[in-house]
Order: sequence, then C-alpha cells, then structure tokens
Amino acid sequence: MEDNEISCSKEEEQKSLLLFLEEEEKEDKAGQLSNVEEHWEGENEYKLEEELAGGGKMGNKDASEGIQDKSDSSMESLQHYLGDVNNIQAMKYTDRVCILTLQRNLKELNDIAKEKELVVQKARDKLSTCQLQIKMLTKRLEYVDTEIEKEEEAGNVAALSRLQAMHRRLCTELEKEKDFELKIALTLKENMLEMWQTETEQGKYEIFHEQLKKDEEELEMQYQERAKVRIWKEKIAALQAEENRRSREKKEEEAQKEYEERHKKMLEDAKRNHEKAVCFLRKSMARIHEKNAKEEVKTQEHMERRIQAVLSLKNSITSNREKLQTLQVWNKAMAFEAKKQEMKMREAILAEGGNVAKEVFLHKRLLEHEKEKQAFREQQKTRKIEIVSQILQEKASICKQKKSQSCTKAIKGGGKLEDSLLWRMKTWQYIEKICKHSAGAMSQSQCSPSACFSAGERTASIGEISEKIPHDVLCESGEDERERDKTLVEPEFPGLWSQECDLHKISNEEMDPKQLATRAGKKEIFEKKMEEFQTGIFHKQILSGRECKGCTFYSKPSCIHFKDFDVGEIYKKKIVLINASYSVNFCRLVGISEWLKDFISIHFDPPGKMSAGMSCEIVVTFKPMINETLEGEVMFMAQRGSFSVPLKCTAKRCILALDKELIDFGSHVVGEKISRTINLTNSGALGTRFKVQTSAGDSSTCRATAKSPGRMVTQHFSGCVPDKKVSDGPVTSVVEKKEQICPDGSEEMTHCVAQVEQQRTETSLSGSSTEQLGQDVLNSRSDLDADNAHNLVEFSPEETPVEIMLGKVTEGEIGPFSSVKLQIIFVPAIPGDVRAEFVIMFDNSDCKPLCFSATGVSVDVPVWVPNPNIDLKICMYDRLYQDCIVIQSRAKAMLRLKFEVCKELSKHMELLPKTGYVQAQSSFSVQLKFLPRHSLPEDAGNYFNEETRVLEVPVTILIVDKAKKVNFTVHAIVTTSDLEISPARINFGYCTIYEAVQANVTLTNKSILPQEFGFVGLPEFVEIQPNDGFGILLPLESLTLDIIFKANKAKEYSFELTCKSEINRQFKLSCKAVGVHPPLELSHSLVQFAATALNGVSTATLYVMNSHVSVNHFTRAVPRIGNGEVAPVGPTSFEFRVPEDCPVTITPSVGTVLPGKKSLIQVSFRPTLSDQLIREEAVRRLCRAAATGAEIQKRKKDEKREGKKLSISITRQQSSRQLVRDGGSKYLTSLYSSEQPKSKELKPDSDAYMAAQAFLMRNFSGRFEKYIIPCFVASGHINEKKGSENLSCSPYNTLYLELHCPAVAPSVVVTSDNGKNTVNFGDVAVGHRMIKQITIQNISPEMLEPAFSVLNPSGPFLLVRPVGMLEPGENKTLIISFCPNENKWFFEMLDIRMTKTKLTLSITGRGVMPSIVCSVEEVLNMGYVIAGEKVTSTFKIQNTSTLTLRYSIQLDSLSSTRDKDRQRLPSFIMSSLQRTEFVGTQNYNGLSVFSIFPTEGEIDAGKSQDFIVTFSPDHESLYYSDCLKVVLFGKKIAHVIHLKGAARDHPMFVEGGVPLDVPIESLAVTLPVSPQEALKGELQEPVKSILLILEYIEGESSPVPAMTELKVGAIQRAQFASKKNMEFSFDSLPLLQQKGFTIESAKGTVEPGQVKCISVSWMPPADFCADDALLVTALLTLKGDIKESYRILFMAKVVSTYAPTK
Repeated sequence: MEDNEISCSKEEEQKSLLLFLEEEEKEDKAGQLSNVEEHWEGENEYKLEEELAGGGKMGNKDASEGIQDKSDSSMESLQHYLGDVNNIQAMKYTDRVCILTLQRNLKELNDIAKEKELVVQKARDKLSTCQLQIKMLTKRLEYVDTEIEKEEEAGNVAALSRLQAMHRRLCTELEKEKDFELKIALTLKENMLEMWQTETEQGKYEIFHEQLKKDEEELEMQYQERAKVRIWKEKIAALQAEENRRSREKKEEEAQKEYEERHKKMLEDAKRNHEKAVCFLRKSMARIHEKNAKEEVKTQEHMERRIQAVLSLKNSITSNREKLQTLQVWNKAMAFEAKKQEMKMREAILAEGGNVAKEVFLHKRLLEHEKEKQAFREQQKTRKIEIVSQILQEKASICKQKKSQSCTKAIKGGGKLEDSLLWRMKTWQYIEKICKHSAGAMSQSQCSPSACFSAGERTASIGEISEKIPHDVLCESGEDERERDKTLVEPEFPGLWSQECDLHKISNEEMDPKQLATRAGKKEIFEKKMEEFQTGIFHKQILSGRECKGCTFYSKPSCIHFKDFDVGEIYKKKIVLINASYSVNFCRLVGISEWLKDFISIHFDPPGKMSAGMSCEIVVTFKPMINETLEGEVMFMAQRGSFSVPLKCTAKRCILALDKELIDFGSHVVGEKISRTINLTNSGALGTRFKVQTSAGDSSTCRATAKSPGRMVTQHFSGCVPDKKVSDGPVTSVVEKKEQICPDGSEEMTHCVAQVEQQRTETSLSGSSTEQLGQDVLNSRSDLDADNAHNLVEFSPEETPVEIMLGKVTEGEIGPFSSVKLQIIFVPAIPGDVRAEFVIMFDNSDCKPLCFSATGVSVDVPVWVPNPNIDLKICMYDRLYQDCIVIQSRAKAMLRLKFEVCKELSKHMELLPKTGYVQAQSSFSVQLKFLPRHSLPEDAGNYFNEETRVLEVPVTILIVDKAKKVNFTVHAIVTTSDLEISPARINFGYCTIYEAVQANVTLTNKSILPQEFGFVGLPEFVEIQPNDGFGILLPLESLTLDIIFKANKAKEYSFELTCKSEINRQFKLSCKAVGVHPPLELSHSLVQFAATALNGVSTATLYVMNSHVSVNHFTRAVPRIGNGEVAPVGPTSFEFRVPEDCPVTITPSVGTVLPGKKSLIQVSFRPTLSDQLIREEAVRRLCRAAATGAEIQKRKKDEKREGKKLSISITRQQSSRQLVRDGGSKYLTSLYSSEQPKSKELKPDSDAYMAAQAFLMRNFSGRFEKYIIPCFVASGHINEKKGSENLSCSPYNTLYLELHCPAVAPSVVVTSDNGKNTVNFGDVAVGHRMIKQITIQNISPEMLEPAFSVLNPSGPFLLVRPVGMLEPGENKTLIISFCPNENKWFFEMLDIRMTKTKLTLSITGRGVMPSIVCSVEEVLNMGYVIAGEKVTSTFKIQNTSTLTLRYSIQLDSLSSTRDKDRQRLPSFIMSSLQRTEFVGTQNYNGLSVFSIFPTEGEIDAGKSQDFIVTFSPDHESLYYSDCLKVVLFGKKIAHVIHLKGAARDHPMFVEGGVPLDVPIESLAVTLPVSPQEALKGELQEPVKSILLILEYIEGESSPVPAMTELKVGAIQRAQFASKKNMEFSFDSLPLLQQKGFTIESAKGTVEPGQVKCISVSWMPPADFCADDALLVTALLTLKGDIKESYRILFMAKVVSTYAPTK
C-alpha cells in the first residue's frame, strides 16, 4: 500500500511539473524584464507622485488631461524599456527543465530513505513488543510451575490438570513467540541493509543538492521581478479605470439634475390632479352613503321577515309535538288492545284443547307472511315506477341533448344559450331529487308504519293513522310541493330545509312504548341510587373525569365455594382481590360471619396502598367439623366503603332425577311383549340405595270400558332433571289419548294447560318455581283421576292380569355421579287402555320419592302393523319417495289382505301390491310410493294443512271375509323446492370499464329443507359473491348475494344468470347494463394511505391519462357511451369533487389533459379532530371543573358551619348535616346547569379549547374511513376564468377514486404555541433572520429517535438545531430560522419521522422588502443663522411596508470611519464631481452642528414618524454640511439626506453668483473681530467677491437681455430681535449703465427675516465687440449693525445661438 501511495504521489508531481513548465515557456519572454524593473519602477513611482500632487491644484479638465498625458508618457517609457529587454540574458528553458528533473529525483530519493527508516522503526517496535511478550510468558510459565508444585503437594487433581493444560498452552505460545522473534530479527537486518544503501546513494548526490538550492534561489528572484512588473501594469489599468469612473459620474450628475426638474413638474401636476380628485371623491362618497343607508333598510326588513318565519316554524313544531304525543298514546292503546286480543285467542284455544304455542306461532307467521307479501307488492310497484321514470328521463335527456346541439349550431350568441342550459340542468336535478325523495319515503312506509307520517306520502296501508292527522296539514304540504315544482326557488333558510325530513315524522324511539318504559325505569333507578349515595358516608371517587361506580375491588373467583367436603379434612382456596377503581386504594380484612368462625380461617397480608389494576392474594382454609351446608361472607373495608366476598360450603348429597316421567308404549296387539327403559341419574357426590315398586294407591291397573270411547289428556312435568334430547323447558310432553273425560275434569285440565303455557312464556323464573309448578300439575292430574274413578271398572287381582310390569332390576345401589337403567315391560292381554303408576323409594331420608307412570293401548286384531305411524319426514313436490310397510299376522290361518288409500290422495300415493296374502303367524311387506304433485293442497282437502304443510293420510288394511280393518297413518311434511330470486331483473345502469357496479339480490329458500345452489355459466364480466355464487340455504333462509358487473368494453349488455339447485332446477335472473369507455382514465383507482397521525400528512400520486388519440374503432378501443357516438379526439378536462368534511386534498382538482399525455395528481390525507368533538370535550371539562370548584366551596362552608355549631347535640348535628348535604347537592345541580357553557361560544384560541384538543389527541384510539371521490370528465379545454361551466359533462363518464384513510394517534406532539403544527414567522425583512423555538413531546410509551426531512438548501428556512433521542414523556426544543432573500411568501414542510408515525410541521413566512417615504428628498437646507443660535426643522418618514421597521439615524460627521476617510486626498484638491464626502464645516467646541431626534426606534406598518433636525453653529461659515442616513435594521441604508446651513456673525448676507472661494475653511482658528476694528476696517478691502456671469444670446429675432439675480437678506435674531432694517446700495451705477448693465433696485431696505432679490440685466452696447468678454466691478454696501462691502464682478459675453456654450 505504501509503495502504491508513493507511486501515485510521484505521478501527481510529474503532472504538476509539466503544467508548470508549459506556463514558464509561455511567459519566457516576459521574464526577460527582470533586470530593468527596479530602476523603472522607482522612477515611475516618483513621476506618479508628482503628477498627483500637481493635478489637484488644477481644475477638473486640467487634472484629467494632465493625468492622461502622464500616463501616455509612462506607457511610452515602458515600451522603450521593453525594447531593450532582449539584451538581458536569463536562465534558459532547458536549464529550468534540468533543475526540475533533478529536484524530482532528489525528492524521490529522500522519500525512499524516509520510507526505509519508517519500515526499520516499525520492525524494531515489533521486535521490542515480541521480546516483552516473551518475558511475560516466561514469568507466567514460572508462576504456573510454582502453582503446579503447590497443587501436587496438596493433592488437588482437578486444579493440577487445569494448571498442566495451562502450562502446555503457555509453552506453545512461548515457542511461537520465539519463532516470530527470529523472523522479525531477520526482516530487521534486511531493512537496515536497504536503509544504509539508500543513505550511501544520498551521499553521492549531495553536490547536486547544493547546486539545486542555488538554482532555486535564482528562479525565485526571477519570479519576484516578474511579479513586480505585473503589479505595475495593474496600477496603470487602475488609473485608466479611475478616469473612466470620473467621466461616468459627471454624466450621472447631469442626468440627476434633469430628473429633479422633471420630478418638480410631476409634483405640481400631481397636486392639481389631487385637488380635482378630491372633489369627485366627495361626490362619490355621498352617493355611496345614500346607497348604504338604503341597503341597511332592506336588511332590516329582511331580518324581520326571517324572524317571523322562525316564529311560525316554532309554533308549527310545538303543534306537531302535541300531535306526536297523541299518536304515541294511540299506539300504546293499540298495542294494549292487541295484547287483549292475543290473550282472548289463547283462552279460546285452551278451551278447545289445542296447542296454544303452536296456534299463536302460526298466527304470527301468517300475519308476518301477509305483511311481507304486501311490502313485496309495494316494493315491486315502486321499482316499476322507478324503472319507468328512469327510462323516461333517459329519453328526455337524449331529446334535450339533441335539441341543445341543434340550438348551439343555429344560435351564435352564447349567453342566452348558457342560461337556458343552466336552467334545464337545475330543473333536471330538482326532478331527480324529488323522485329520490318520494322513493325513499315509500320505502320507509313499507318498513315501519310508525315512520309513515310524512306530508303527501300517507297511503291507504295506514289509513287509520292518516285519518287522525288534520286535513289542513295535508293541504299545506301539498301546496308547498306544488310551489316547489313551479318555482324551483332555493330555500331562504338553508339550515331549516336541509334536514330532508318532515315535521310530522315520528322517530322509532319516540313511538316505541318499550323504549319509553325502559327510559323511565332507568331514570327512576338513577334517582334512587343518587338518593342512597347522598345519604352515605363515603364521597364519590372521581379521577381524570371518570367516576368509580360499583365495588372498588373485584374478587376472582367471585364466590368462595367448598363443594362436597368430608368432615375432618382440611381444604384451602386462594382468591385474588383486584383494585377496580381509577386511583390508589387500600384493602383491610374486617372479618367473617359469626357462624363460620369455628370452621374458616383466613390468611391475609395487607398489601398497603394498591394502584389501579393491582391485585393481592388471600388464602381461605376450611376445616369442617359438622356435615352441614354453610353459607356466609368474608368482609373487607376499602377506601370507598366496605365490601364482602360470599362464602359457601356444601356437603355431599344425593341429587336424583328421572329422564322422563311418562312411558308411552303406544298401540300394540294382544299377545305382544314390548320393553322400554327409564334412566335414574344421580348427579350428586353421595350414593344411596333405591327400590322400585308400584304406587300405594294403584294396586291394580286402571282400565276404561270399551263401550265409552273418548279422548283423555294426561300431562307430566319433569321438575328436577330435564331430558338432554329435549329442550330445557319445564314442560316435557303432552300426550293425547282417546278416552272419556267428564266435564269437571276437562275444566281442570284446561286450567292446568293454561298454567303450563304461562310457565312456557315466562322463561325468567327460577328452578324452584318450576318444580313447584310441576308438583301442582301432578296434584291436579291425581285429582282428575279420582274424579273419573266412577267411570273406570276395577278388576280383582285374580281376574285382571298384570300387563305393565317391572323388569329384572327393581332395587339396588346407585353410586355418586352415576346412572341406572330400569326396564318396564308391557304385555297386552285385554283390548283397551292400560295405565300403571310406579314409585322409586330411597334409603337416604333427604331424597324424596320419584314417581313415573306407563301407559299403553291393547288392540285385538289378527293383523297388526308394527309401525302404525309411517313418517316420510319432509318431502318435495315432484319427487318420488318409497318406504316398506311390514304387516304381522297372529292368525293360525292364511289371510287375504286388501290395501286402500283414500280417494283424495289416489293420484299421489300408491301401495303395491294392492292385494296380498299373509301366511299364518308370518309377515308381509307392502311397497309404499309417494309422488306429491303441485295439486296436492287442492286434492288432499282436510288431510293437508296448508299453514303447517303437514300431510296425514289414513291407510286401511281390509281383511277379506272378515269385517275387520287395520288402520295406519302415513305422515309427511310436503314442501316446495323453489328458490326465489328478488328482484327478478337487474339493471346495472351505466358502468365504466375501469370500475365495477354491485347490485344486491336476495335468494330465498321457500323450502323447509336446506338446498344447495350455484350460479353456473357466468360470463367473464360478472362475478357473484360470497363463495363465487355457491352455497347452501337453510330452510326458509334468505341470503343476500352481491352481483358484481365489470364491463370490459363499451357496449350495451343484456344477459341472463342461471342458478341451479341440487335437484337440477334452474332459476333465471335477467340483467341489463351499458358499458362506458370514458375519455380519461386513472392510473390508480384505489389509494391506500399509510397509517397517518393526527395533524400529519400522507401524500400519494397518481396520473390522469388521456389515451384517446384516434377515432378508428377497428384498431383500438375508443371512448364512447354504450353504442353511442365516439368521443372527439382533443383536450379533455377533468374535475375532482371532494366532499366538504373530507380530510383529503387533491391538487390540481381541475385540469385538462391533451391526447396521449397524462397529468400528475397529488392526493394528500390530513386527519384532524372534528371541531364539534373538541368543543364538546371542552364544555365537559369546564363543567367538571366548575362542579369541583363548587363542591370545594360547599365543603368550606360546611366546615365553617360545623365549627359554629359544636354545642348542639349529636342528633341535631346529623340532621343538620343531612339537610346541608341535600341542599348542597341541589345547589351543585343548579350551579352546574346555570354555569354550563355553550360549545358554540368557545373560541379556537381559548385555553379550554386547546386543552380539550390536546387531551383528545393524546387519547385518540384511531379510526379508519373510506371515501369515494368522483372525477367528472368533459371534452374540451377548460377556461380558467369561467371554470367548467362552459363544458358539457356527461355523468356516465364519471371516474371514481376510492381512498382508504387510516388515522392513528401521533407519537410526538407539539406542545409549544398551543399545540399548533404551523410555524408562522410572519413578515420578516429581506436579508434579516428570525429564529423560533418549537417544543415537541414524546407521548408514546416507547423511546423514539426522530429523523428530519431535508429543507430546501437554497430556501430561507434552516433547521438550526434538531433533537436526538426522545424518552417517553420527554420534551425537547427545535430551533428553526427564517432568512428571506426575496419579497414573497415562502412555505415548506418539515417532516419529523418516527418508526411508525410522522409529524409534519408547516413552516411559513413572508419576505418583505422594507420601504419608506421621506418628506425630504435629498437636501434639507437650514438657511442662514446667527452664529451661536439654533434653528430647527422637521421632516417625516412614513413606513409603507407591511412590517414594523427598526430604524437608526446616522450622521457622517459622527461616523467611526471618518478618521480613515480623512487620510485620503483633501476634498478641496479634487473637483466638486470627485468629492464623495459631504461633511463640511464643523463646530470649534466639538459638538455636532446638526443633531437629530429621535435617533432610533420602530415605525409600525403604515405609520409615520416625525424627526426634528437642530442646526446650532458656533462660528461663522457658509459651508456647514453633513450627511444624514436612515438605516433600517442596522444594515440597509434606506434614505440619505444632505444637511446644509450657513452661519453669520452679523444679521445680513448676500447670496448668488459663482463662488470664488474654497468650500473648505482653513484649519487655523481665526479670532472674532472686535467692533472697533470693524469700524476701522470699513474702508479697507471688501469682505468677499461675487462673480455674476451674464450671457447674451445673439441671433434671436427679438433680442432678450441676459438676466441674473442677487439675494440680499436680513437674519431674524432669536434672542435679541432688532427692529432696525438692513440697508443696501450699489456704487458705480453710471459706469454699469454705460456698459449696458441694468440693476432693478440699486438701493433699498430689508426687514429682519426677509430676503430681497436684486435683478441684474445686460444688453450689449452698440460699440461692444462680441469676441471679447466684458468685466465691470461694483461695490455693494450693506448697513445694519455694522457695515459690509461686497465686490461684485459683472462678467458679460455674447453667445451665438448656433454655437454650443462651453
């Protein structure tokens, strides 16, 4: 690596040497000047100093000409010396090349030597470190040897093995280090040898090195001389540039004078125009005032009309409320009447002996079915009306489009046409709105009759309700609708009409009596709880706005239950108490119930204060001493009050139950043997012994005589254990038999059944009440049997055989949690009904006996059917069902049988064969075929129940040659296999090829069997969900399917969808649609934003593309609507319509896309909290704060009252406290209700609003919203002025953009500036910098490391100090600066990115160019002042910018750089054009001549500031001057004013003419002249000379004399005002008149403070020579306090009109 670096450095040096040599070759000739530069430079510098010294004494032209001449001479001398340069010899180019190559070689040799030294040094360092390592290893090895010896002596084998391993490792390391030391020593020797070789090479080249130094010094001398020549050239160029600058300044001064003259004229014109404008403005203001007065009168009238409308609306609302109340009462009465009717129907059904639940259920199903039919018919009607109206609208729209197109071609003027089109569009929208409103109202009337009271929409289906509504309301609503149809006027009060609801509508909540009852009940419960709470001793526990209700501690488990315990054992259970309050709480054990203290012990360590959600453990130990069930509770005390945990100890017991109480054997032939079982179950933990025997009162079976046929109903109720296969209700079965019942018995049974039905409806009863009801029914049954005993015949035990008997198991042991099966045998012997009662007795005295009964029917027929009830289950129409019927014969001979089916069902049911022979004591099989037709309900008659769809067919078996019949019944439930599709037709309407349209279809299974279905043969543009159109429908189930249509091209679609059932039945669904190909398309129709924090921004981009470039539909798909015309090729415009409350911004929302182009669209999602939610939270917090404040005040008052009433008894204290508490609560409620603020009154910048916003933002749980944004498309280029009004937009070409917008809580929030995410710097002056601090806080539970986005590097915003890691809850401050460089608004977004969320700061600021207007433009002349006195003047500066300006006033005379400026040439040496210093004569006393007040401050935007300038000279001078600069913000000079003034010792002065003295006074201080010396020197030389130049223009048609003037003035004294006037006079007037001079006023007086102008004119006399100039001298004498004389030099000359003046 080092060799590579050296080679690279060598290559770079060679390149630099080559470049240097090329430059040297180019400047070879220039280097020959080095021998003559010193001499030439010294000589020319001396000449330049002489030129500058002499040029200052001359005029402007002379100085410039002199410098030009000198510079020319210097250039000539330079050329002369350059000509002689070739004679001077310099170092040749080849010599320099040799020097450079030698230098390079020597440098390379030095580098190699240094490199070798470095390598040797490194090798030595390595060798030393290696030797050091060897020493350390040897020491450690010695230490290990000593340790090994010690451990060997100690006999520690483990430590010895470890030390030996260490010894081996150290030995290997030591060997490696020694090898490494040898290698390093060898390399060191080699490197030292190479280093010595390089040092010998350096010694050889030592001579060349010394020669190189000498050559380098010579080259350095040449370079220095060459640099001096270049400096001299630059000086000459600077002189030429200075000369050019002076000429430019002269031209600029002339241009400035011209500009001032023009500006004066403009000011005069502006004043005249201003006076005219003021007149016109007054007249226009008068007219505007009159107009405003008229408009105020109109607005007052308008407000009165609105007030009247609101009052009328209020009256109508009150009247409608009364009507609603009457309607509610009527509905309650109707509901009560319906309940009465239902109860009567129940009683009637019970009187008939029917099934009440079944009949009521069927009646309700029938009513619901009729309602569904009626609703379906009305829905079909409305759907038909909608379809017809849509068809008519489409036809009308097509006709209108054609007419509008023809009108646009015929009419050239566009204004009227646009108005008509707008009117038509508004009318069309209104019709659509009315149609939709009517359709919606009709659908509401179908759904709920209680919501069908809208005006104009009351139909005959609810005629009873509509009759009770006043006829006036209906008439008014009808008239209102007619007025809307005619006028189409928009509402004057949009807030009253926009609710799209009628005043007569009644909400479901108000009409529902159940909800009203629940509300009233909740209110009563709440009031009771409040009263109970106020009488307690504990206070409410409120934390962070939430009140802790209920128990403050929850136990887990909620009940301590020791089940099935044994005496003498010890049981332990652990429970957990959880603090369920909102604050820190404590828990203390109080005790347990008194009767449990001998058995229960509790181990509880009080945990102290527990935070919310924390828990503690309790161990409960139970040691039973007695075998009894115990109940009690464990009591605790908490901060809010006492609470308890229930405790229960249950001993082992037997819980016995039968699975059924009635065994029905059915009908059997005499001689058979039938067996049934009944289960005895023990669900307890204690076993017992049982014994089954017949009941004591039923020693023999009861039998009815065969001569008394009838029906007997017996009912049994299982009150203990219900059957698992049957429902859990208390009533298990109802058995009907044909036996005779007396009238008394029937009445009692009717009463019993009514009780059973009542028990079935009241499902909330407890198990004990159910058992009691079952026992009552059993008692009633036993009474019924006793009453009917006189009709029953009792047989003696010898004559009557036992037909129902027990099986083998009659007694035994039943263990815990087990069951036993008991067998009951029925052996029919005598024809008739048989009944037996059995009782199960138990050894355990706590177990009550269980009773059950068995019934059976004996039939004496030689042929019987083992299964007399053949159940075909559920059958469908047009499907064949078969079954095999087995017939048994007990006869001892063959019998001939004939099978008959009733005539009504002969078409549907058949028995094969119809005749058969059964052998003796054998069986015969008959085939039953059942094929139900659709005519079954008509043919079957009474055998078929259309409501329940149950078919009961009696089948007769005739025994030929014997007049006996055997009957059996075929049962079946016949149902249809139809699937109903509603609606049967779907019109998807217009659908673009970029979207899918969804329609909902309801598929109903009319069968009571589940059916599989599936839509097959679907076209590629149709999709059915869910499960792709396949599934299973349960009986009578309705399933809503989504039919999704997506057009693949623009055309009209008409197709059918086929739904097949599992039996291959087909059901058709016809569909229609129109495919639309819009002219534009979106690159993405779905935008899924990332989870965005509140007040953050997520942005997504997409494109609106126009791919329509050709109308040839053969080559590519063209945009069109269905089969309509193709859209024109050209620019196509679009517009996104975003809803008002949508937190989404689309830019640009309107635009035009050219063919083949695309437009970029940016979609921004900015989630925020709703203003209404923030206001509600703010009101809630204010109310809570007010309530707590009032409660604190009440407590203070209570404490004061209690302190005053210490002498009163305790009982009176308690009563008074109760009264105070009740009164305080009333006061709190009144205060709460009176001081509750309104949410609308809160301002967004209030503290409550900001606090609520911050609270909601911190507790925001997140939300997910979907938005669908329509994009309207129109052909043509959008007009920026008129927008999209001039383009026709088809609603069928609309594109839709779906947005998924998830909002989450922010991880970081802004806490400064009330939590605003906008950093507004406001107005800042251009070039100035403002800094703002923004504090952010981490509100997440995680530690965050924010990352910041990059601001514009060329922009004005700068992130001065970002923040690092943020701990949870930590606040940190950002610093952002703003320094604008232009006069405009600036806006940037700063993203603070976290791992999950992002916080966006909007940074705005405006750069403002500060501008001011000064009342004084450039010069402020203070005039003449007596020396030692003061005079003031005022000027005004107005701030015309939009920001506050910080100013400072600076004078050049007080500048800190004035001393440096004085080091330049004196200003009196230079001409007036070259003077840049405006500071003139200054005071001798060191004080400033001019002073300004104020010197610094601020001027608000649009305001002005007056400044006072004070002129206070202390000696006489005419050249007092200074420069005043207005500096803004300490940087920019906004305005410059030249201050001038003159001072005299005497109150008289003369002004005018050309000044002949120097404007800068001498540095020597002249003493003031005494009055005696002034009198003596009156006849001496004049004080001052004044030159008046008069130029007469020759050649004009009318001669005009040359004119000029002098000003003579008298100064007004400030301290001692003299009333004496000043006199002036001219001498030598005759001489002046002889020479042609005319003085207007040669003699006169001037009052103090006045100035008089003396006009002087000159006409050349006849003998005047025009080529010569005339010079005449005269004396001007001034007499005042003293006498002064001025020499006036009158210079006159003649100037030709054609010759330019010099």
